[in-house]
Amino acid sequence: MSGPMSLEPGGAEHDTLTLRLATPRPPRRRPRWALDDATLAIRLPGQGPDEEAVSTLAAELADAIGPAVHPYEVAALLESEGLSASVIKERYGHPNLFSLATALYERVPRTFPEPPPAPDPWRPDTVRCLLRGVLFALPALAHLLTAPLWPLTRYAPVLIVAGIASWAWGQALGHRAHLRLVTGHREASGTLLTGSLLGAAVATALALVPGPDGVALAVAAGQSLYLAAAGVLLVLARERLLLAALSPLVAGAAALPWWEPGPLVRTGLPLLALLATLAAAGHVLRQGRTGPPAPHAPRTPVRASLPYGLFGLAAAVLVVLTGRQQPYVVIALTLSMGPAEWLLYRYRGWSVAALRTSATPGAFLLRSAGVLTGCIGAYLLLLLPAALLTGADPATPLLLAATLWTALLLQAFGVAWPPALICLAAAGTAGAVTALDLPPTPVVLPAVCAAAALCLAVCALRLLGRPAPHA
Repeated sequence: MSGPMSLEPGGAEHDTLTLRLATPRPPRRRPRWALDDATLAIRLPGQGPDEEAVSTLAAELADAIGPAVHPYEVAALLESEGLSASVIKERYGHPNLFSLATALYERVPRTFPEPPPAPDPWRPDTVRCLLRGVLFALPALAHLLTAPLWPLTRYAPVLIVAGIASWAWGQALGHRAHLRLVTGHREASGTLLTGSLLGAAVATALALVPGPDGVALAVAAGQSLYLAAAGVLLVLARERLLLAALSPLVAGAAALPWWEPGPLVRTGLPLLALLATLAAAGHVLRQGRTGPPAPHAPRTPVRASLPYGLFGLAAAVLVVLTGRQQPYVVIALTLSMGPAEWLLYRYRGWSVAALRTSATPGAFLLRSAGVLTGCIGAYLLLLLPAALLTGADPATPLLLAATLWTALLLQAFGVAWPPALICLAAAGTAGAVTALDLPPTPVVLPAVCAAAALCLAVCALRLLGRPAPHA
């Protein structure tokens, strides 16, 4: 002993036993429940819990204890904090971990914070959607460049028939390719290669129906090959590559107000754009075919893509009938396909958000109706200025736009036959009245489009106003 040790009562040893080390330890980081000084407090048996220490611990862990629904959750939290049995007894005066957890659970009021908002799985790529709308309209520049070189009105019926066939075939092929993409890129590339070549051949052959004509056959072949190749690039999400291939058309059309290019350039620029598009599509398909084959998977029957092709046929007929009365509106409608695709994504995202905030099916139905009305209204408001600027009656293009958008919405959820049959009925009725020149011809197209849009909206509310399609 280096000196006498006092044994008189009443000193510092009355409540605690102080153990001092011969040499001081280096400082170290202590947990939040550690002592505030350099002593270890040992609570005597029967003294009971240290209410002040327990309250301090409860305040420190209140944010983590509040959401707990049982003391066992608090016990797990204390274990994760590193509280040992000896510390629980000596520092807080509780016999075991569960006793301290129960005390903390009773001291902290229950709080149930809202979970953080989940990311929107349907957030659209705005630039990509707008670019697709532009790409749908850019091929019209080829007609602008070549218009002085050949009588467009003479060959317009042949090109329209070939274009309708390509549009219908492209819709069915696009659906088929997306189904094959689930299996693998190699399989989807094979489907696109075979389907696009066959579709271009069928559309070109239709140019021979009125009679053999070399110019009509060549122009129809160029149009069909372009639509087939562009469809491949759009399905495989290569929009920027397609834009680069169409750059000769853009450059030539931009120079027309200040420069007369001449017949050679007027013919060469569309041909160069066609060849660039074909080369880009071939390059992409070749890359897809070099991948490893996917394991054997059951193939979806071809008839599953039939309603998508029929819808494409009906939509093409309705657009052509609208173009006969208001040709410039068709360009605006084509450009609006980009915002229309953006709104399709937004509908799905807003519907998921409505599902999370709805407590009953009836409440979700009301919110779903509001989302559908808002999307259609936003699309029509976007298209209205373009329709007014062309000097046309806005009723027909707006009703047609509502019909096409609602049909595409149903198709996005895998509902294919109702929009196909409704649009076919509208196209057949308007086409028959127009072809036979039956009264009242001027109002039949907006009337059938209004009826189709109403039927499609009711169908969308009935099928998509339930939580199941959005879960």
